[in-house]
Amino acid sequence: MTQQHDTRVPASPERDHWNERYAAKEFIWSVQANAFLVAETTDLPAGRALDLAAGEGRNAIWLAERGWQVRAVDFSEIAAEKGQRLAESRGVGERVEFEVADLRVYTPPAASFDLVILMYLHLPHDALFPVLARAADAVAPGGTFLLLGHDASNLEHGHGGPQNPAVLYTPEQIVGTLGDRLEIEQAGVFDRPVDTPAGTRIAKDCLVRARRAD
Repeated sequence: MTQQHDTRVPASPERDHWNERYAAKEFIWSVQANAFLVAETTDLPAGRALDLAAGEGRNAIWLAERGWQVRAVDFSEIAAEKGQRLAESRGVGERVEFEVADLRVYTPPAASFDLVILMYLHLPHDALFPVLARAADAVAPGGTFLLLGHDASNLEHGHGGPQNPAVLYTPEQIVGTLGDRLEIEQAGVFDRPVDTPAGTRIAKDCLVRARRAD
């Protein structure tokens, strides 16, 4: 059975908001893995993965289906419960460990994961950048760090995403936050097609991929 650990995140309006969103319907996001994650990790050998801000677990479960042992961490216990049920229904319950934690204070074990991913985590920079630093420190020697989020340019030139510029970022800001912790392999802004009732729209996403030297 999938393990679910609750680190007793205190009740807060933010947590209540996300629990209400995740409780609203069966899945608020697609159950299919993010296309960028698929493209960037398909050729990696399976190992231990850490999925931060995992939501309902779609990316963690996709990795587990390909042999990864995954720790999936999210603020919302409702999201973790839904992810647990989905993992079990797809036969990978033993490969995904769900943990409920506030990433603003969560410290993963250092140098312990062959892959660390953060998908669409948007916080004010003074909260986000320490999260990124701790995530980078969790990458094992030879491991990969992968971040994907709404780029700052999306506010003016893209579709959807947060409308608060204080929680958006650029590849240069992410690279600067990582400092000399990791070797940058790729950093840029990419177009992501989004299907809408009015037709296909383009979102601007920030992608940063990095590696820890062996």
